[in-house]
Amino acid sequence: MKMVIRSVMLLMVLFTVNNAYAEQKSENPREAYIRANYTKYEYQIPMRDGVKLFTSVYLPIDDSKKYPIMMQRTPYRVAPYGADKYKAKLGPSEAFEKEGFIFVFQDVRGKFRSEGEFVNMRPQDAYKRGKKATDDATDTYDTIDWLIKNIEGNNGKVGMWGTSYPGYYTSVASINSHPALKAISPQAPIADWFFDDFHRNGAFVTPMAFIFFDRFDKQREGTFSYWPEGMKSETPDGYQFFRNLGPLTNVNDKYFHGERPFWNEIIQHPNYDDYWQERNVLQHLENTKPATLVVGGWYDTEDLYGPLYTYQTMSKNNKKDHVKLVMGPWYHGQWQSDKGGAELGEAKFGFDTSAWFQKDVLLPFFKTHLKGTKEAEVATATMFETGSNRWRKFDVWPPKTVSQQTMYLAANEKLVTSKSDSGSSEYISDPKKPVPHSAKIGRGWDRPYMVEDQRFAARRPDVLVFETDVLESDLTIAGAIDLDLWFSTNKSAADIVVKVVDVFPSIDENNNKVDMARGNRHELVRWGVLRGRFRESMSEPKAFTPNSPTKVEFELYDLLHTFKRGHKLQIQIQSSMFPFIDMNPQNYVENIFEAKESDFTKAVHTIYHDKNHQSAIRFNTL
Repeated sequence: MKMVIRSVMLLMVLFTVNNAYAEQKSENPREAYIRANYTKYEYQIPMRDGVKLFTSVYLPIDDSKKYPIMMQRTPYRVAPYGADKYKAKLGPSEAFEKEGFIFVFQDVRGKFRSEGEFVNMRPQDAYKRGKKATDDATDTYDTIDWLIKNIEGNNGKVGMWGTSYPGYYTSVASINSHPALKAISPQAPIADWFFDDFHRNGAFVTPMAFIFFDRFDKQREGTFSYWPEGMKSETPDGYQFFRNLGPLTNVNDKYFHGERPFWNEIIQHPNYDDYWQERNVLQHLENTKPATLVVGGWYDTEDLYGPLYTYQTMSKNNKKDHVKLVMGPWYHGQWQSDKGGAELGEAKFGFDTSAWFQKDVLLPFFKTHLKGTKEAEVATATMFETGSNRWRKFDVWPPKTVSQQTMYLAANEKLVTSKSDSGSSEYISDPKKPVPHSAKIGRGWDRPYMVEDQRFAARRPDVLVFETDVLESDLTIAGAIDLDLWFSTNKSAADIVVKVVDVFPSIDENNNKVDMARGNRHELVRWGVLRGRFRESMSEPKAFTPNSPTKVEFELYDLLHTFKRGHKLQIQIQSSMFPFIDMNPQNYVENIFEAKESDFTKAVHTIYHDKNHQSAIRFNTL
């Protein structure tokens, strides 16, 4: 009997030990390291007007030396709340936590556990309104001032980073910045909401605004630690949902009921008026002091305009090495991924580009400016060249050592290098059957479509196609693509959507066999849209005169892409990209957000490529 009891007890001990070992093995090692090496404190930091902002501070337990502060301000909450509840990640990568920093996270004014009133893209004008006036820049200044004076063990230097909205708050920190703010990395920063996120050259991004503001703009009294409940999804098919929705007046009639204040402000300001111009943060970034590393993704469907124009604006009036830019083959925030950056959807990049960036660019940048170490020099522009899938470094972006090239649209779906006198091409745009932005079923706000195979669109009658002959040598485009199009419609309004597509060969040159996986793939490289009413001015819209050829000029944002020999460069032109872009009624109305069902009509659109109307694209090549 004693032997049986001993055996049972031994089995129980072994089970307990093994179970404990299994739990230990399953514990996230990064979380375990943070919990063992950092101590968390929570503060309510007073601003100059008396409003207090909730702030979490993670201090290294090793107090034998002083540390710089790495701070992030966010409207998305700094959870988990509670001094005994720890984040699973503190730094931009695990290496930051092991390197040793004081990490600070703050709920911005009016969000979650911070007091005050939240204002979307708050105008940065406190310096005009007096000493007690506040904005996002002054809140950052006051927070840094308090941290430097009250957090023990800091070395007097502060860095900031953040992606998307936190990227915007990082950019804003450089406005009349605190002397202790030495380095910032605005990543996919919002710059101007008439070109980022919810608008593209005035065209409205319905699913993004509808989904985002459902919860983000839902009003609550007091402070909270959790997100509000959003609406329940009605279908996984965004195309069908937004087709059923109909005119945008139905958003308030059927769903928001006037209870999303910022949505109401959007629909009251369909043009680039003072309301939007005041929220353009770029106007404040021309003379900044902190060292800056701007980061973005070539395939960021939310914020591509932001990083490109933040870099251009900040670098104009600053010394040469003050502002740097990194653009990788990433979707929104993919550079932060622990195991990412090697692919996006069907596009393959050959290696983990995110890990390389974190190790060889981001950490060295902050160590150099916050710890004074002599790290490897970060180039002014570190750019991933898609197509050939390699990193390249430049002294300036866009590069200056380039050749200019013009290609002309021509009959028979041709894109040629000499001027064309070949008539015109027309297509019918029908609001009842718009061109999908993706062949995949999704909510309408997704990522892989940015590199999606475009054969589904090219084969539609409402999409025009123009392409080169097979390229005999590599063609590398660096910078923006300028579009000079001659366009007409038989109605009075239209959107013009233009795509740049890389057409793969059917035969693999390495084995002379059909490439069954990627043969004839039409990979999207860049796309853009112009709401035609804004062709002359974003602030003063203008109707088209029916059937009158009109010059329409706009640019597709920067790219660095190599169309390899054996491939073809293709341009697609269409007038809908649904549901990502809202449907244009095609009858001119003063405010598209107030368009009625009867305003939406089928229209015939024409692109001209005759002697007197040379439609062309222009770009720089390396």
